[in-house]
Amino acid sequence: MWPDNRILDLFGIEVPIIQAPMAGSAFSDMVVAVAQAGGLGSLACALLSVEQARKELEAIRRKTSRPINANFFCHQPPRDDRVREMSWRQRLDAYFVELGLDSNSPFPNTNRAPFDDKMCDLVMEFHPEVVSFHFGLPDKNLLLRVRATGAKILSSATSVDEARWLEDEGCDAIVAQGHEAGGHRGMFLTQDVSTQVGTMALVPQLADAVKVPIIAAGGIADARGIVAAFALGASAVQIGTAYLHCPEAQISPIYRQALKDAKDNETAITNVFTGRPARAIGNRLMREVGPTSDVAPEFPLAAAALAPLRAKSEMAGSADFTPLWSGQAARLNRELPATELTKQLAAETLKRLRLLRTRASADVHSALAKFTVLSRSRRR
Repeated sequence: MWPDNRILDLFGIEVPIIQAPMAGSAFSDMVVAVAQAGGLGSLACALLSVEQARKELEAIRRKTSRPINANFFCHQPPRDDRVREMSWRQRLDAYFVELGLDSNSPFPNTNRAPFDDKMCDLVMEFHPEVVSFHFGLPDKNLLLRVRATGAKILSSATSVDEARWLEDEGCDAIVAQGHEAGGHRGMFLTQDVSTQVGTMALVPQLADAVKVPIIAAGGIADARGIVAAFALGASAVQIGTAYLHCPEAQISPIYRQALKDAKDNETAITNVFTGRPARAIGNRLMREVGPTSDVAPEFPLAAAALAPLRAKSEMAGSADFTPLWSGQAARLNRELPATELTKQLAAETLKRLRLLRTRASADVHSALAKFTVLSRSRRR
């Protein structure tokens, strides 16, 4: 049925569709819904405490026995840079004054923690079938513990060099994250987003460079994109923004409306929300401060200073300081429950693949018929 079954066999799923881990937006309900449709649901644990992650994983295991993916960040902890922090505070000071907030009050701690022993203990407790990482891979000792659970290991690459590095480190499959993708860039060998490759150019190069299966991500929201990904050499696709329109997505009404209204040219790569490049729908902060700022603190410290501004503006119904993560294909999305969306994407893709095979077969028969006629005429 599918052009490439490697991901299906590797992960034990029925359709080659992976719901992208979207920290803060997709929780157990989304994961279960996608898993029940035969895809791979992904729980993003980057913004969760150990206890919160345990609660979500318990809920998932109660509702489904199908394969799931647990996703973690594995960034390096930021350096302490008081000068840069003060510069960032000064850059945002006018907004604090405008909203009647005290910019000198202590900012809340960011909860974006890298994968550690405690989260690894959780993996060993729940045995998710797939464990994926963003920003490279964690310490080798942690990776060995994860592999000992029997989990398949997955990570994102934005270049051939990153893909080869991940393969050498033992990844079972690699997500080819193109420039079009929403959210944080998975890049880890460089932070130069100006050279990041688009999905269409990246996928075939990664497929040629490594032996493990490639999962295409970025700008894929319907059957046309999935078919194209297979044609380029992918074994599966990872879809994020399309799932944000589902009722299972836990996003604010203003975020949901922004996704609904987004145009093809309204997203940009920005570092002002967290300190690390990520694609989001443009808003006031991105227009006035960025989208890229040299004074934004290292990931994830930039987010702490914005927390009071975001909370106050969202209470007033404004998304001025809210990260509206989105890929470039938001306009192609449909408002469907996650299970139904997954099933429809799979069915529509298979229909297009069958149509292509039928056309290809007809073309072959036509060419053979013409060849036969031409041969007979020449013999005469």
